[in-house]
Amino acid sequence: MQKEKIDQIFTILSEVSGDLKTELEYSNDFTLLIAIILSAQSTDKSVNKATKSLFEIVDNPSAMLELGEEGLKKHIKTISLFNSKAKNIIALSQILIEKYDGVIPSIFEELISLPGVGRKTANVYLNCVYNHPVIAVDTHVFRVANRLGITNAKNAHESERILNKIIDIKWRITAHNLLIFHGRYLCKAIKPLCSTCIINHLCKKYNE
Repeated sequence: MQKEKIDQIFTILSEVSGDLKTELEYSNDFTLLIAIILSAQSTDKSVNKATKSLFEIVDNPSAMLELGEEGLKKHIKTISLFNSKAKNIIALSQILIEKYDGVIPSIFEELISLPGVGRKTANVYLNCVYNHPVIAVDTHVFRVANRLGITNAKNAHESERILNKIIDIKWRITAHNLLIFHGRYLCKAIKPLCSTCIINHLCKKYNE
């Protein structure tokens, strides 16, 4: 897709949606990272429901270790893959204390070395905390970008590479949130609301 058309897409989405932020609820950098990890293959709504009581007693790595893996599981058992997520979060908390003095690293390579932190999680965290102009690709972003014709990627990693290359830097801070919200509420996986979509005239799939 031509960059002029991409610019039109994000201009329209931005005008309608405004300055979007993550729908995950958190109180500090640590709780944000935990919420992002928990949101993998889960909805933000389900994560917020589970973490409401959790974040009242845990807001740092030491408190997470005190709670322990079994204690954490009791709070997040309604979230998909809660067993592996709990194991990773406890291991992550231990590493943060031993290697980083309890402070979450701000370097991408160090972030993805932490248990449970993949490329998407690291990019979302860096975008939210430091306003890094990076695009995190989840299922919504991957689907919407392909449908619109911005990309023709086979997987999330390829989509991330293409999007960060072709989308103008002025949009990269907000782009993934704009695509996520568009995918969540309009360009749905099943029965997308194409006829009422505000950018259907720019959409490759709609105009095929």
